Amino acid sequence: MKLLEMNHVRKEFDGVEVLKDISLAVEEGEVVSIIGPSGSGKSTLLRCATLLEQMDSGDLIYMGEYAARTDGGKCVYASKAELKKLHRCFGLVFQNFNLFPHYSVLKNITDSLIAVDKLPKKEAEERAGRLLEQLGLSDKRDAYPYQLSGGQQQRVSIARALAKQPKLLFFDEPTSALDPELTVEVLKVIKALAKEHMTMVIVTHEMQFAREVSDRIIFMEGGVIKAQGTPEELFTTENERVREFIGHLSGK
Repeated sequence: MKLLEMNHVRKEFDGVEVLKDISLAVEEGEVVSIIGPSGSGKSTLLRCATLLEQMDSGDLIYMGEYAARTDGGKCVYASKAELKKLHRCFGLVFQNFNLFPHYSVLKNITDSLIAVDKLPKKEAEERAGRLLEQLGLSDKRDAYPYQLSGGQQQRVSIARALAKQPKLLFFDEPTSALDPELTVEVLKVIKALAKEHMTMVIVTHEMQFAREVSDRIIFMEGGVIKAQGTPEELFTTENERVREFIGHLSGK
């Protein structure tokens, strides 16, 4: 079953086309990594997929339901009520954690569950507690973000996204703000989620990780998808540009 479809997506900023006719689909249980140089449109694609940016044209479909479609050359979005419903299909983990500094770890996870999803406080806290235990953070539930390492903060933001029980999880460069030791800690969590068949779309510059965890890797450059395939296909490709990019980031 396709959880996500994006068809012929275009997006420009100040007359510069950042996404040029991009189409992709993500199947349930699939892990898709998106790689490519800075400025290739990877993060913009994620922001369009998660409704943080409006597409200029194209279709955005979650589980067969249209969040947006092109009509008369323009992108028309679904109603607010419909978008709110579709919002529950996915979670997003940012590169800079985006935790509320004045909230405890527990409140960072439960606040939206209680305020937006109208979950009873007890149920929200039980759900958060289970996730904190799963991510090795049980002893940090009453701590504040400034009291945590970067790796711990990122694990809290993963717990917050998982708490909403999404069908699909997006990661935008989840380790780019972390040093190598903390990077390993976060990638371990994502690998564990992949083993549980969590559907994920991961923008990353960690080549070895992408190779190990992905069912499919997409290489973007200049706002288009230049190549895609299994990790084996991309890491042994004859495509000179892809080889050069992977080799450079892999230190080869």
